[in-house]
Amino acid sequence: MSKSPLNTTSRRAFLAGSAAFLGAPAIAQTAAGQAERDPALSVRRNISSFRTLDWQPYFDSLRNGAILVDIDSRAVHYWNQEQTIYKLYPSSVPLTDDLTRRGRTQVILKDPEPDWRPTPSMKKRNPEWPDYIGPGPQNPLGTRSLHLSWTYYRIHGTHDTRKIGRKSSNGCIGLYNEHIEELYGMAKVGTQVLLI
Repeated sequence: MSKSPLNTTSRRAFLAGSAAFLGAPAIAQTAAGQAERDPALSVRRNISSFRTLDWQPYFDSLRNGAILVDIDSRAVHYWNQEQTIYKLYPSSVPLTDDLTRRGRTQVILKDPEPDWRPTPSMKKRNPEWPDYIGPGPQNPLGTRSLHLSWTYYRIHGTHDTRKIGRKSSNGCIGLYNEHIEELYGMAKVGTQVLLI
């Protein structure tokens, strides 16, 4: 009986495919192991470089608590007055430098059910946006809002969780809703805020 070229090719293809299939997990493990061991590869994928900070370089005291917003690392830090609570939250930050405000301010109002109106400059850039959105699931300010002493600036929640860790806002600082609810519960009217 003579060998058919079709059978030989099929057998070779089967053996080559089986070898590739069986070898793939070992190759993947080696590549994954190298990526885990090389810190430069891991850091490159990290949008925010979260690190704990001490409050002393930024504030004279913790009277009324303190919130530090680090625009570059896209993180919000909170310390309570008694120095017993420190929290670190990932955040969204303004899209561009001209929308970014830096400096000292404070919480002047705590809004438990924020409603949203676009600022005049937002409406000019996006005339198709609605003039008003009330509290609820479509509200861009999420479930809570801390109004700052600067007009139109807030630290607030967001229902669009894709924005966190990105340059995505028109000036405000956005947090996950569960994080703004926690911060809202700890912050007071008068809490000092520094955006760096």
